[in-house]
Amino acid sequence: MAKVELKAPDGPPSDVERIKQESRYLRGTLAETMEDPLSAGIPEDDNRLMKFHGSYLQDDRDVRTERQKQKLEPAYQFMIRVRTPGGVATPEQWLVMDELARKYANGTLKLTTRQAFQLHGVLKWNVKKTMQAIHNALMTTLAACGDVNRNVMCNPNPYQSEVHAEVYEWAKLISDHLLPRTRAYYEIWLDGEKVAGTPQVDGEEEPIYGPTYLPRKFKIGIAVPPSNDVDVFSQDIGFIAIVEDGKLAGFNVAIGGGMGMTHGDKTTYPQLAKVIGFCRPDQVVEVAEKIMTVQRDYGNRSSRKHARFKYTIDRLGLEAVKEEIERRLGWKLGEARPYHFEHSGDRYGWVEGVNGTWHFTLFVEGGRVKDYDDYKLMTGLREIAKVHTGDFRLTPNQNLVIANVTSEKKPEIEALIAKYGLTDGRRYTALRRNALACVALPTCGLAMAEAERYLPKLLDKIEEIIDENGLRDEEITIRMTGCPNGCARHVLAEIAFVGKAVGKYNMYLGAAFNGTRLGKLYRENIGEEEILRELRVLLSRYAKERLDGEHFGDFVIRAGIVKEVTDGTNFHD
Repeated sequence: MAKVELKAPDGPPSDVERIKQESRYLRGTLAETMEDPLSAGIPEDDNRLMKFHGSYLQDDRDVRTERQKQKLEPAYQFMIRVRTPGGVATPEQWLVMDELARKYANGTLKLTTRQAFQLHGVLKWNVKKTMQAIHNALMTTLAACGDVNRNVMCNPNPYQSEVHAEVYEWAKLISDHLLPRTRAYYEIWLDGEKVAGTPQVDGEEEPIYGPTYLPRKFKIGIAVPPSNDVDVFSQDIGFIAIVEDGKLAGFNVAIGGGMGMTHGDKTTYPQLAKVIGFCRPDQVVEVAEKIMTVQRDYGNRSSRKHARFKYTIDRLGLEAVKEEIERRLGWKLGEARPYHFEHSGDRYGWVEGVNGTWHFTLFVEGGRVKDYDDYKLMTGLREIAKVHTGDFRLTPNQNLVIANVTSEKKPEIEALIAKYGLTDGRRYTALRRNALACVALPTCGLAMAEAERYLPKLLDKIEEIIDENGLRDEEITIRMTGCPNGCARHVLAEIAFVGKAVGKYNMYLGAAFNGTRLGKLYRENIGEEEILRELRVLLSRYAKERLDGEHFGDFVIRAGIVKEVTDGTNFHD
């Protein structure tokens, strides 16, 4: 086989590349524009840079039209994302986030599908104060967004076993190693203070990233089989922990996952990461860096919709990319080792850990922590944080683990759980417990339709069909996103809805329950009435015709309802 010559695609750099190049390592004019009293927003060039600092400029789309009529600028506000590797937060950090949500944001906390916190509705004048409070709590928003490595995910309960604890430590090391080194973050937000975990390098400001950083966002996740809760094949790099004789032997290395696509453009598609080999634990940080630098050098900087690592691999070829990774490493990856995934969900309720402590996984619908009229979730968690001596773990499924509870503290925590009616989700259907939704409207500028606000209402109606067919306890994954970018990893759900227009969705079926197969487009641009009509037929057939132990995603393929997607490149076929 002839050796493929690796090169970046032809074409002029996108405007975002110009912004990064001219930004002086992410400084731009952010310090000045964030102080400008004439607008609640900032210029687009600075907004692009703002993402690297962990924040997006948004506006309240519910009032956008009315404000236009009144000749007012949009109701600008900022979303701030806190980078928490492996989803870990201390009780003290939880209380800080709770206070910031109520003081500066919209009174709620969003737990994300990448195990991070998000604050929504922060006004420009409060952004710096919020950033400083986050920093003072030993957290950071640096590189929570932008063309860099994002929050590193891993199984949320390191107390489950010694292996889980070790995997979490590697996730932190990868995260710290791949953080940008620029001083811009602490010059702008912290008045020159040092950011925890970002050692300054003399001379060159970005020894790994360079002045233009990566072509697009880059995501890393570590799975510990049999759980695939991080959706390891959706990641640019997925590390699969290999356990032998109860010890962490190393990681299988998978590359090139990504969920995003563009409606109507078949040159864009979701893709699953492919396993290319194995590395020892002490090699994993170096492997992550070298893989990321291949994408840095050969990714598409001309077309942002083709800039993710998955397209780089499909353009150059998996073997050629693997060879280049090994050339940069100076050694060859080992043979991939056997593994098995069973599910991608959370284990709810109380679980005893190996060290004698206890962990309570709380169901948080849509990942939204707030006080409802009849359910004081936010208050309950605040009161628990005041007495909790362990920590909190944000899960990849937008839920929360009250972790490392001692036997002595357990009765007190149990009493607070009971007092505030905090639920492990058992009173809900298994379908609802396996649901994910992105934020979408009213704050996300990319959303074409509702997701988080609408999915619970749609589930109320789907659950009637579920109950009619005796499927209340049947584990089925369902996800909804407001656009095709895939923040809720939509096409890895057995039933998926992707926003097309207000009240209209594309419907996908046939993904694997354990996150190892993509779904297939089943119906296009349909509303609630048609969604329910389709699901009534499908779920009735599933209840009657399924094989013993057969998951819904497998059934719809076996029954010929949709074709199996064997690779992202034939996703649209």
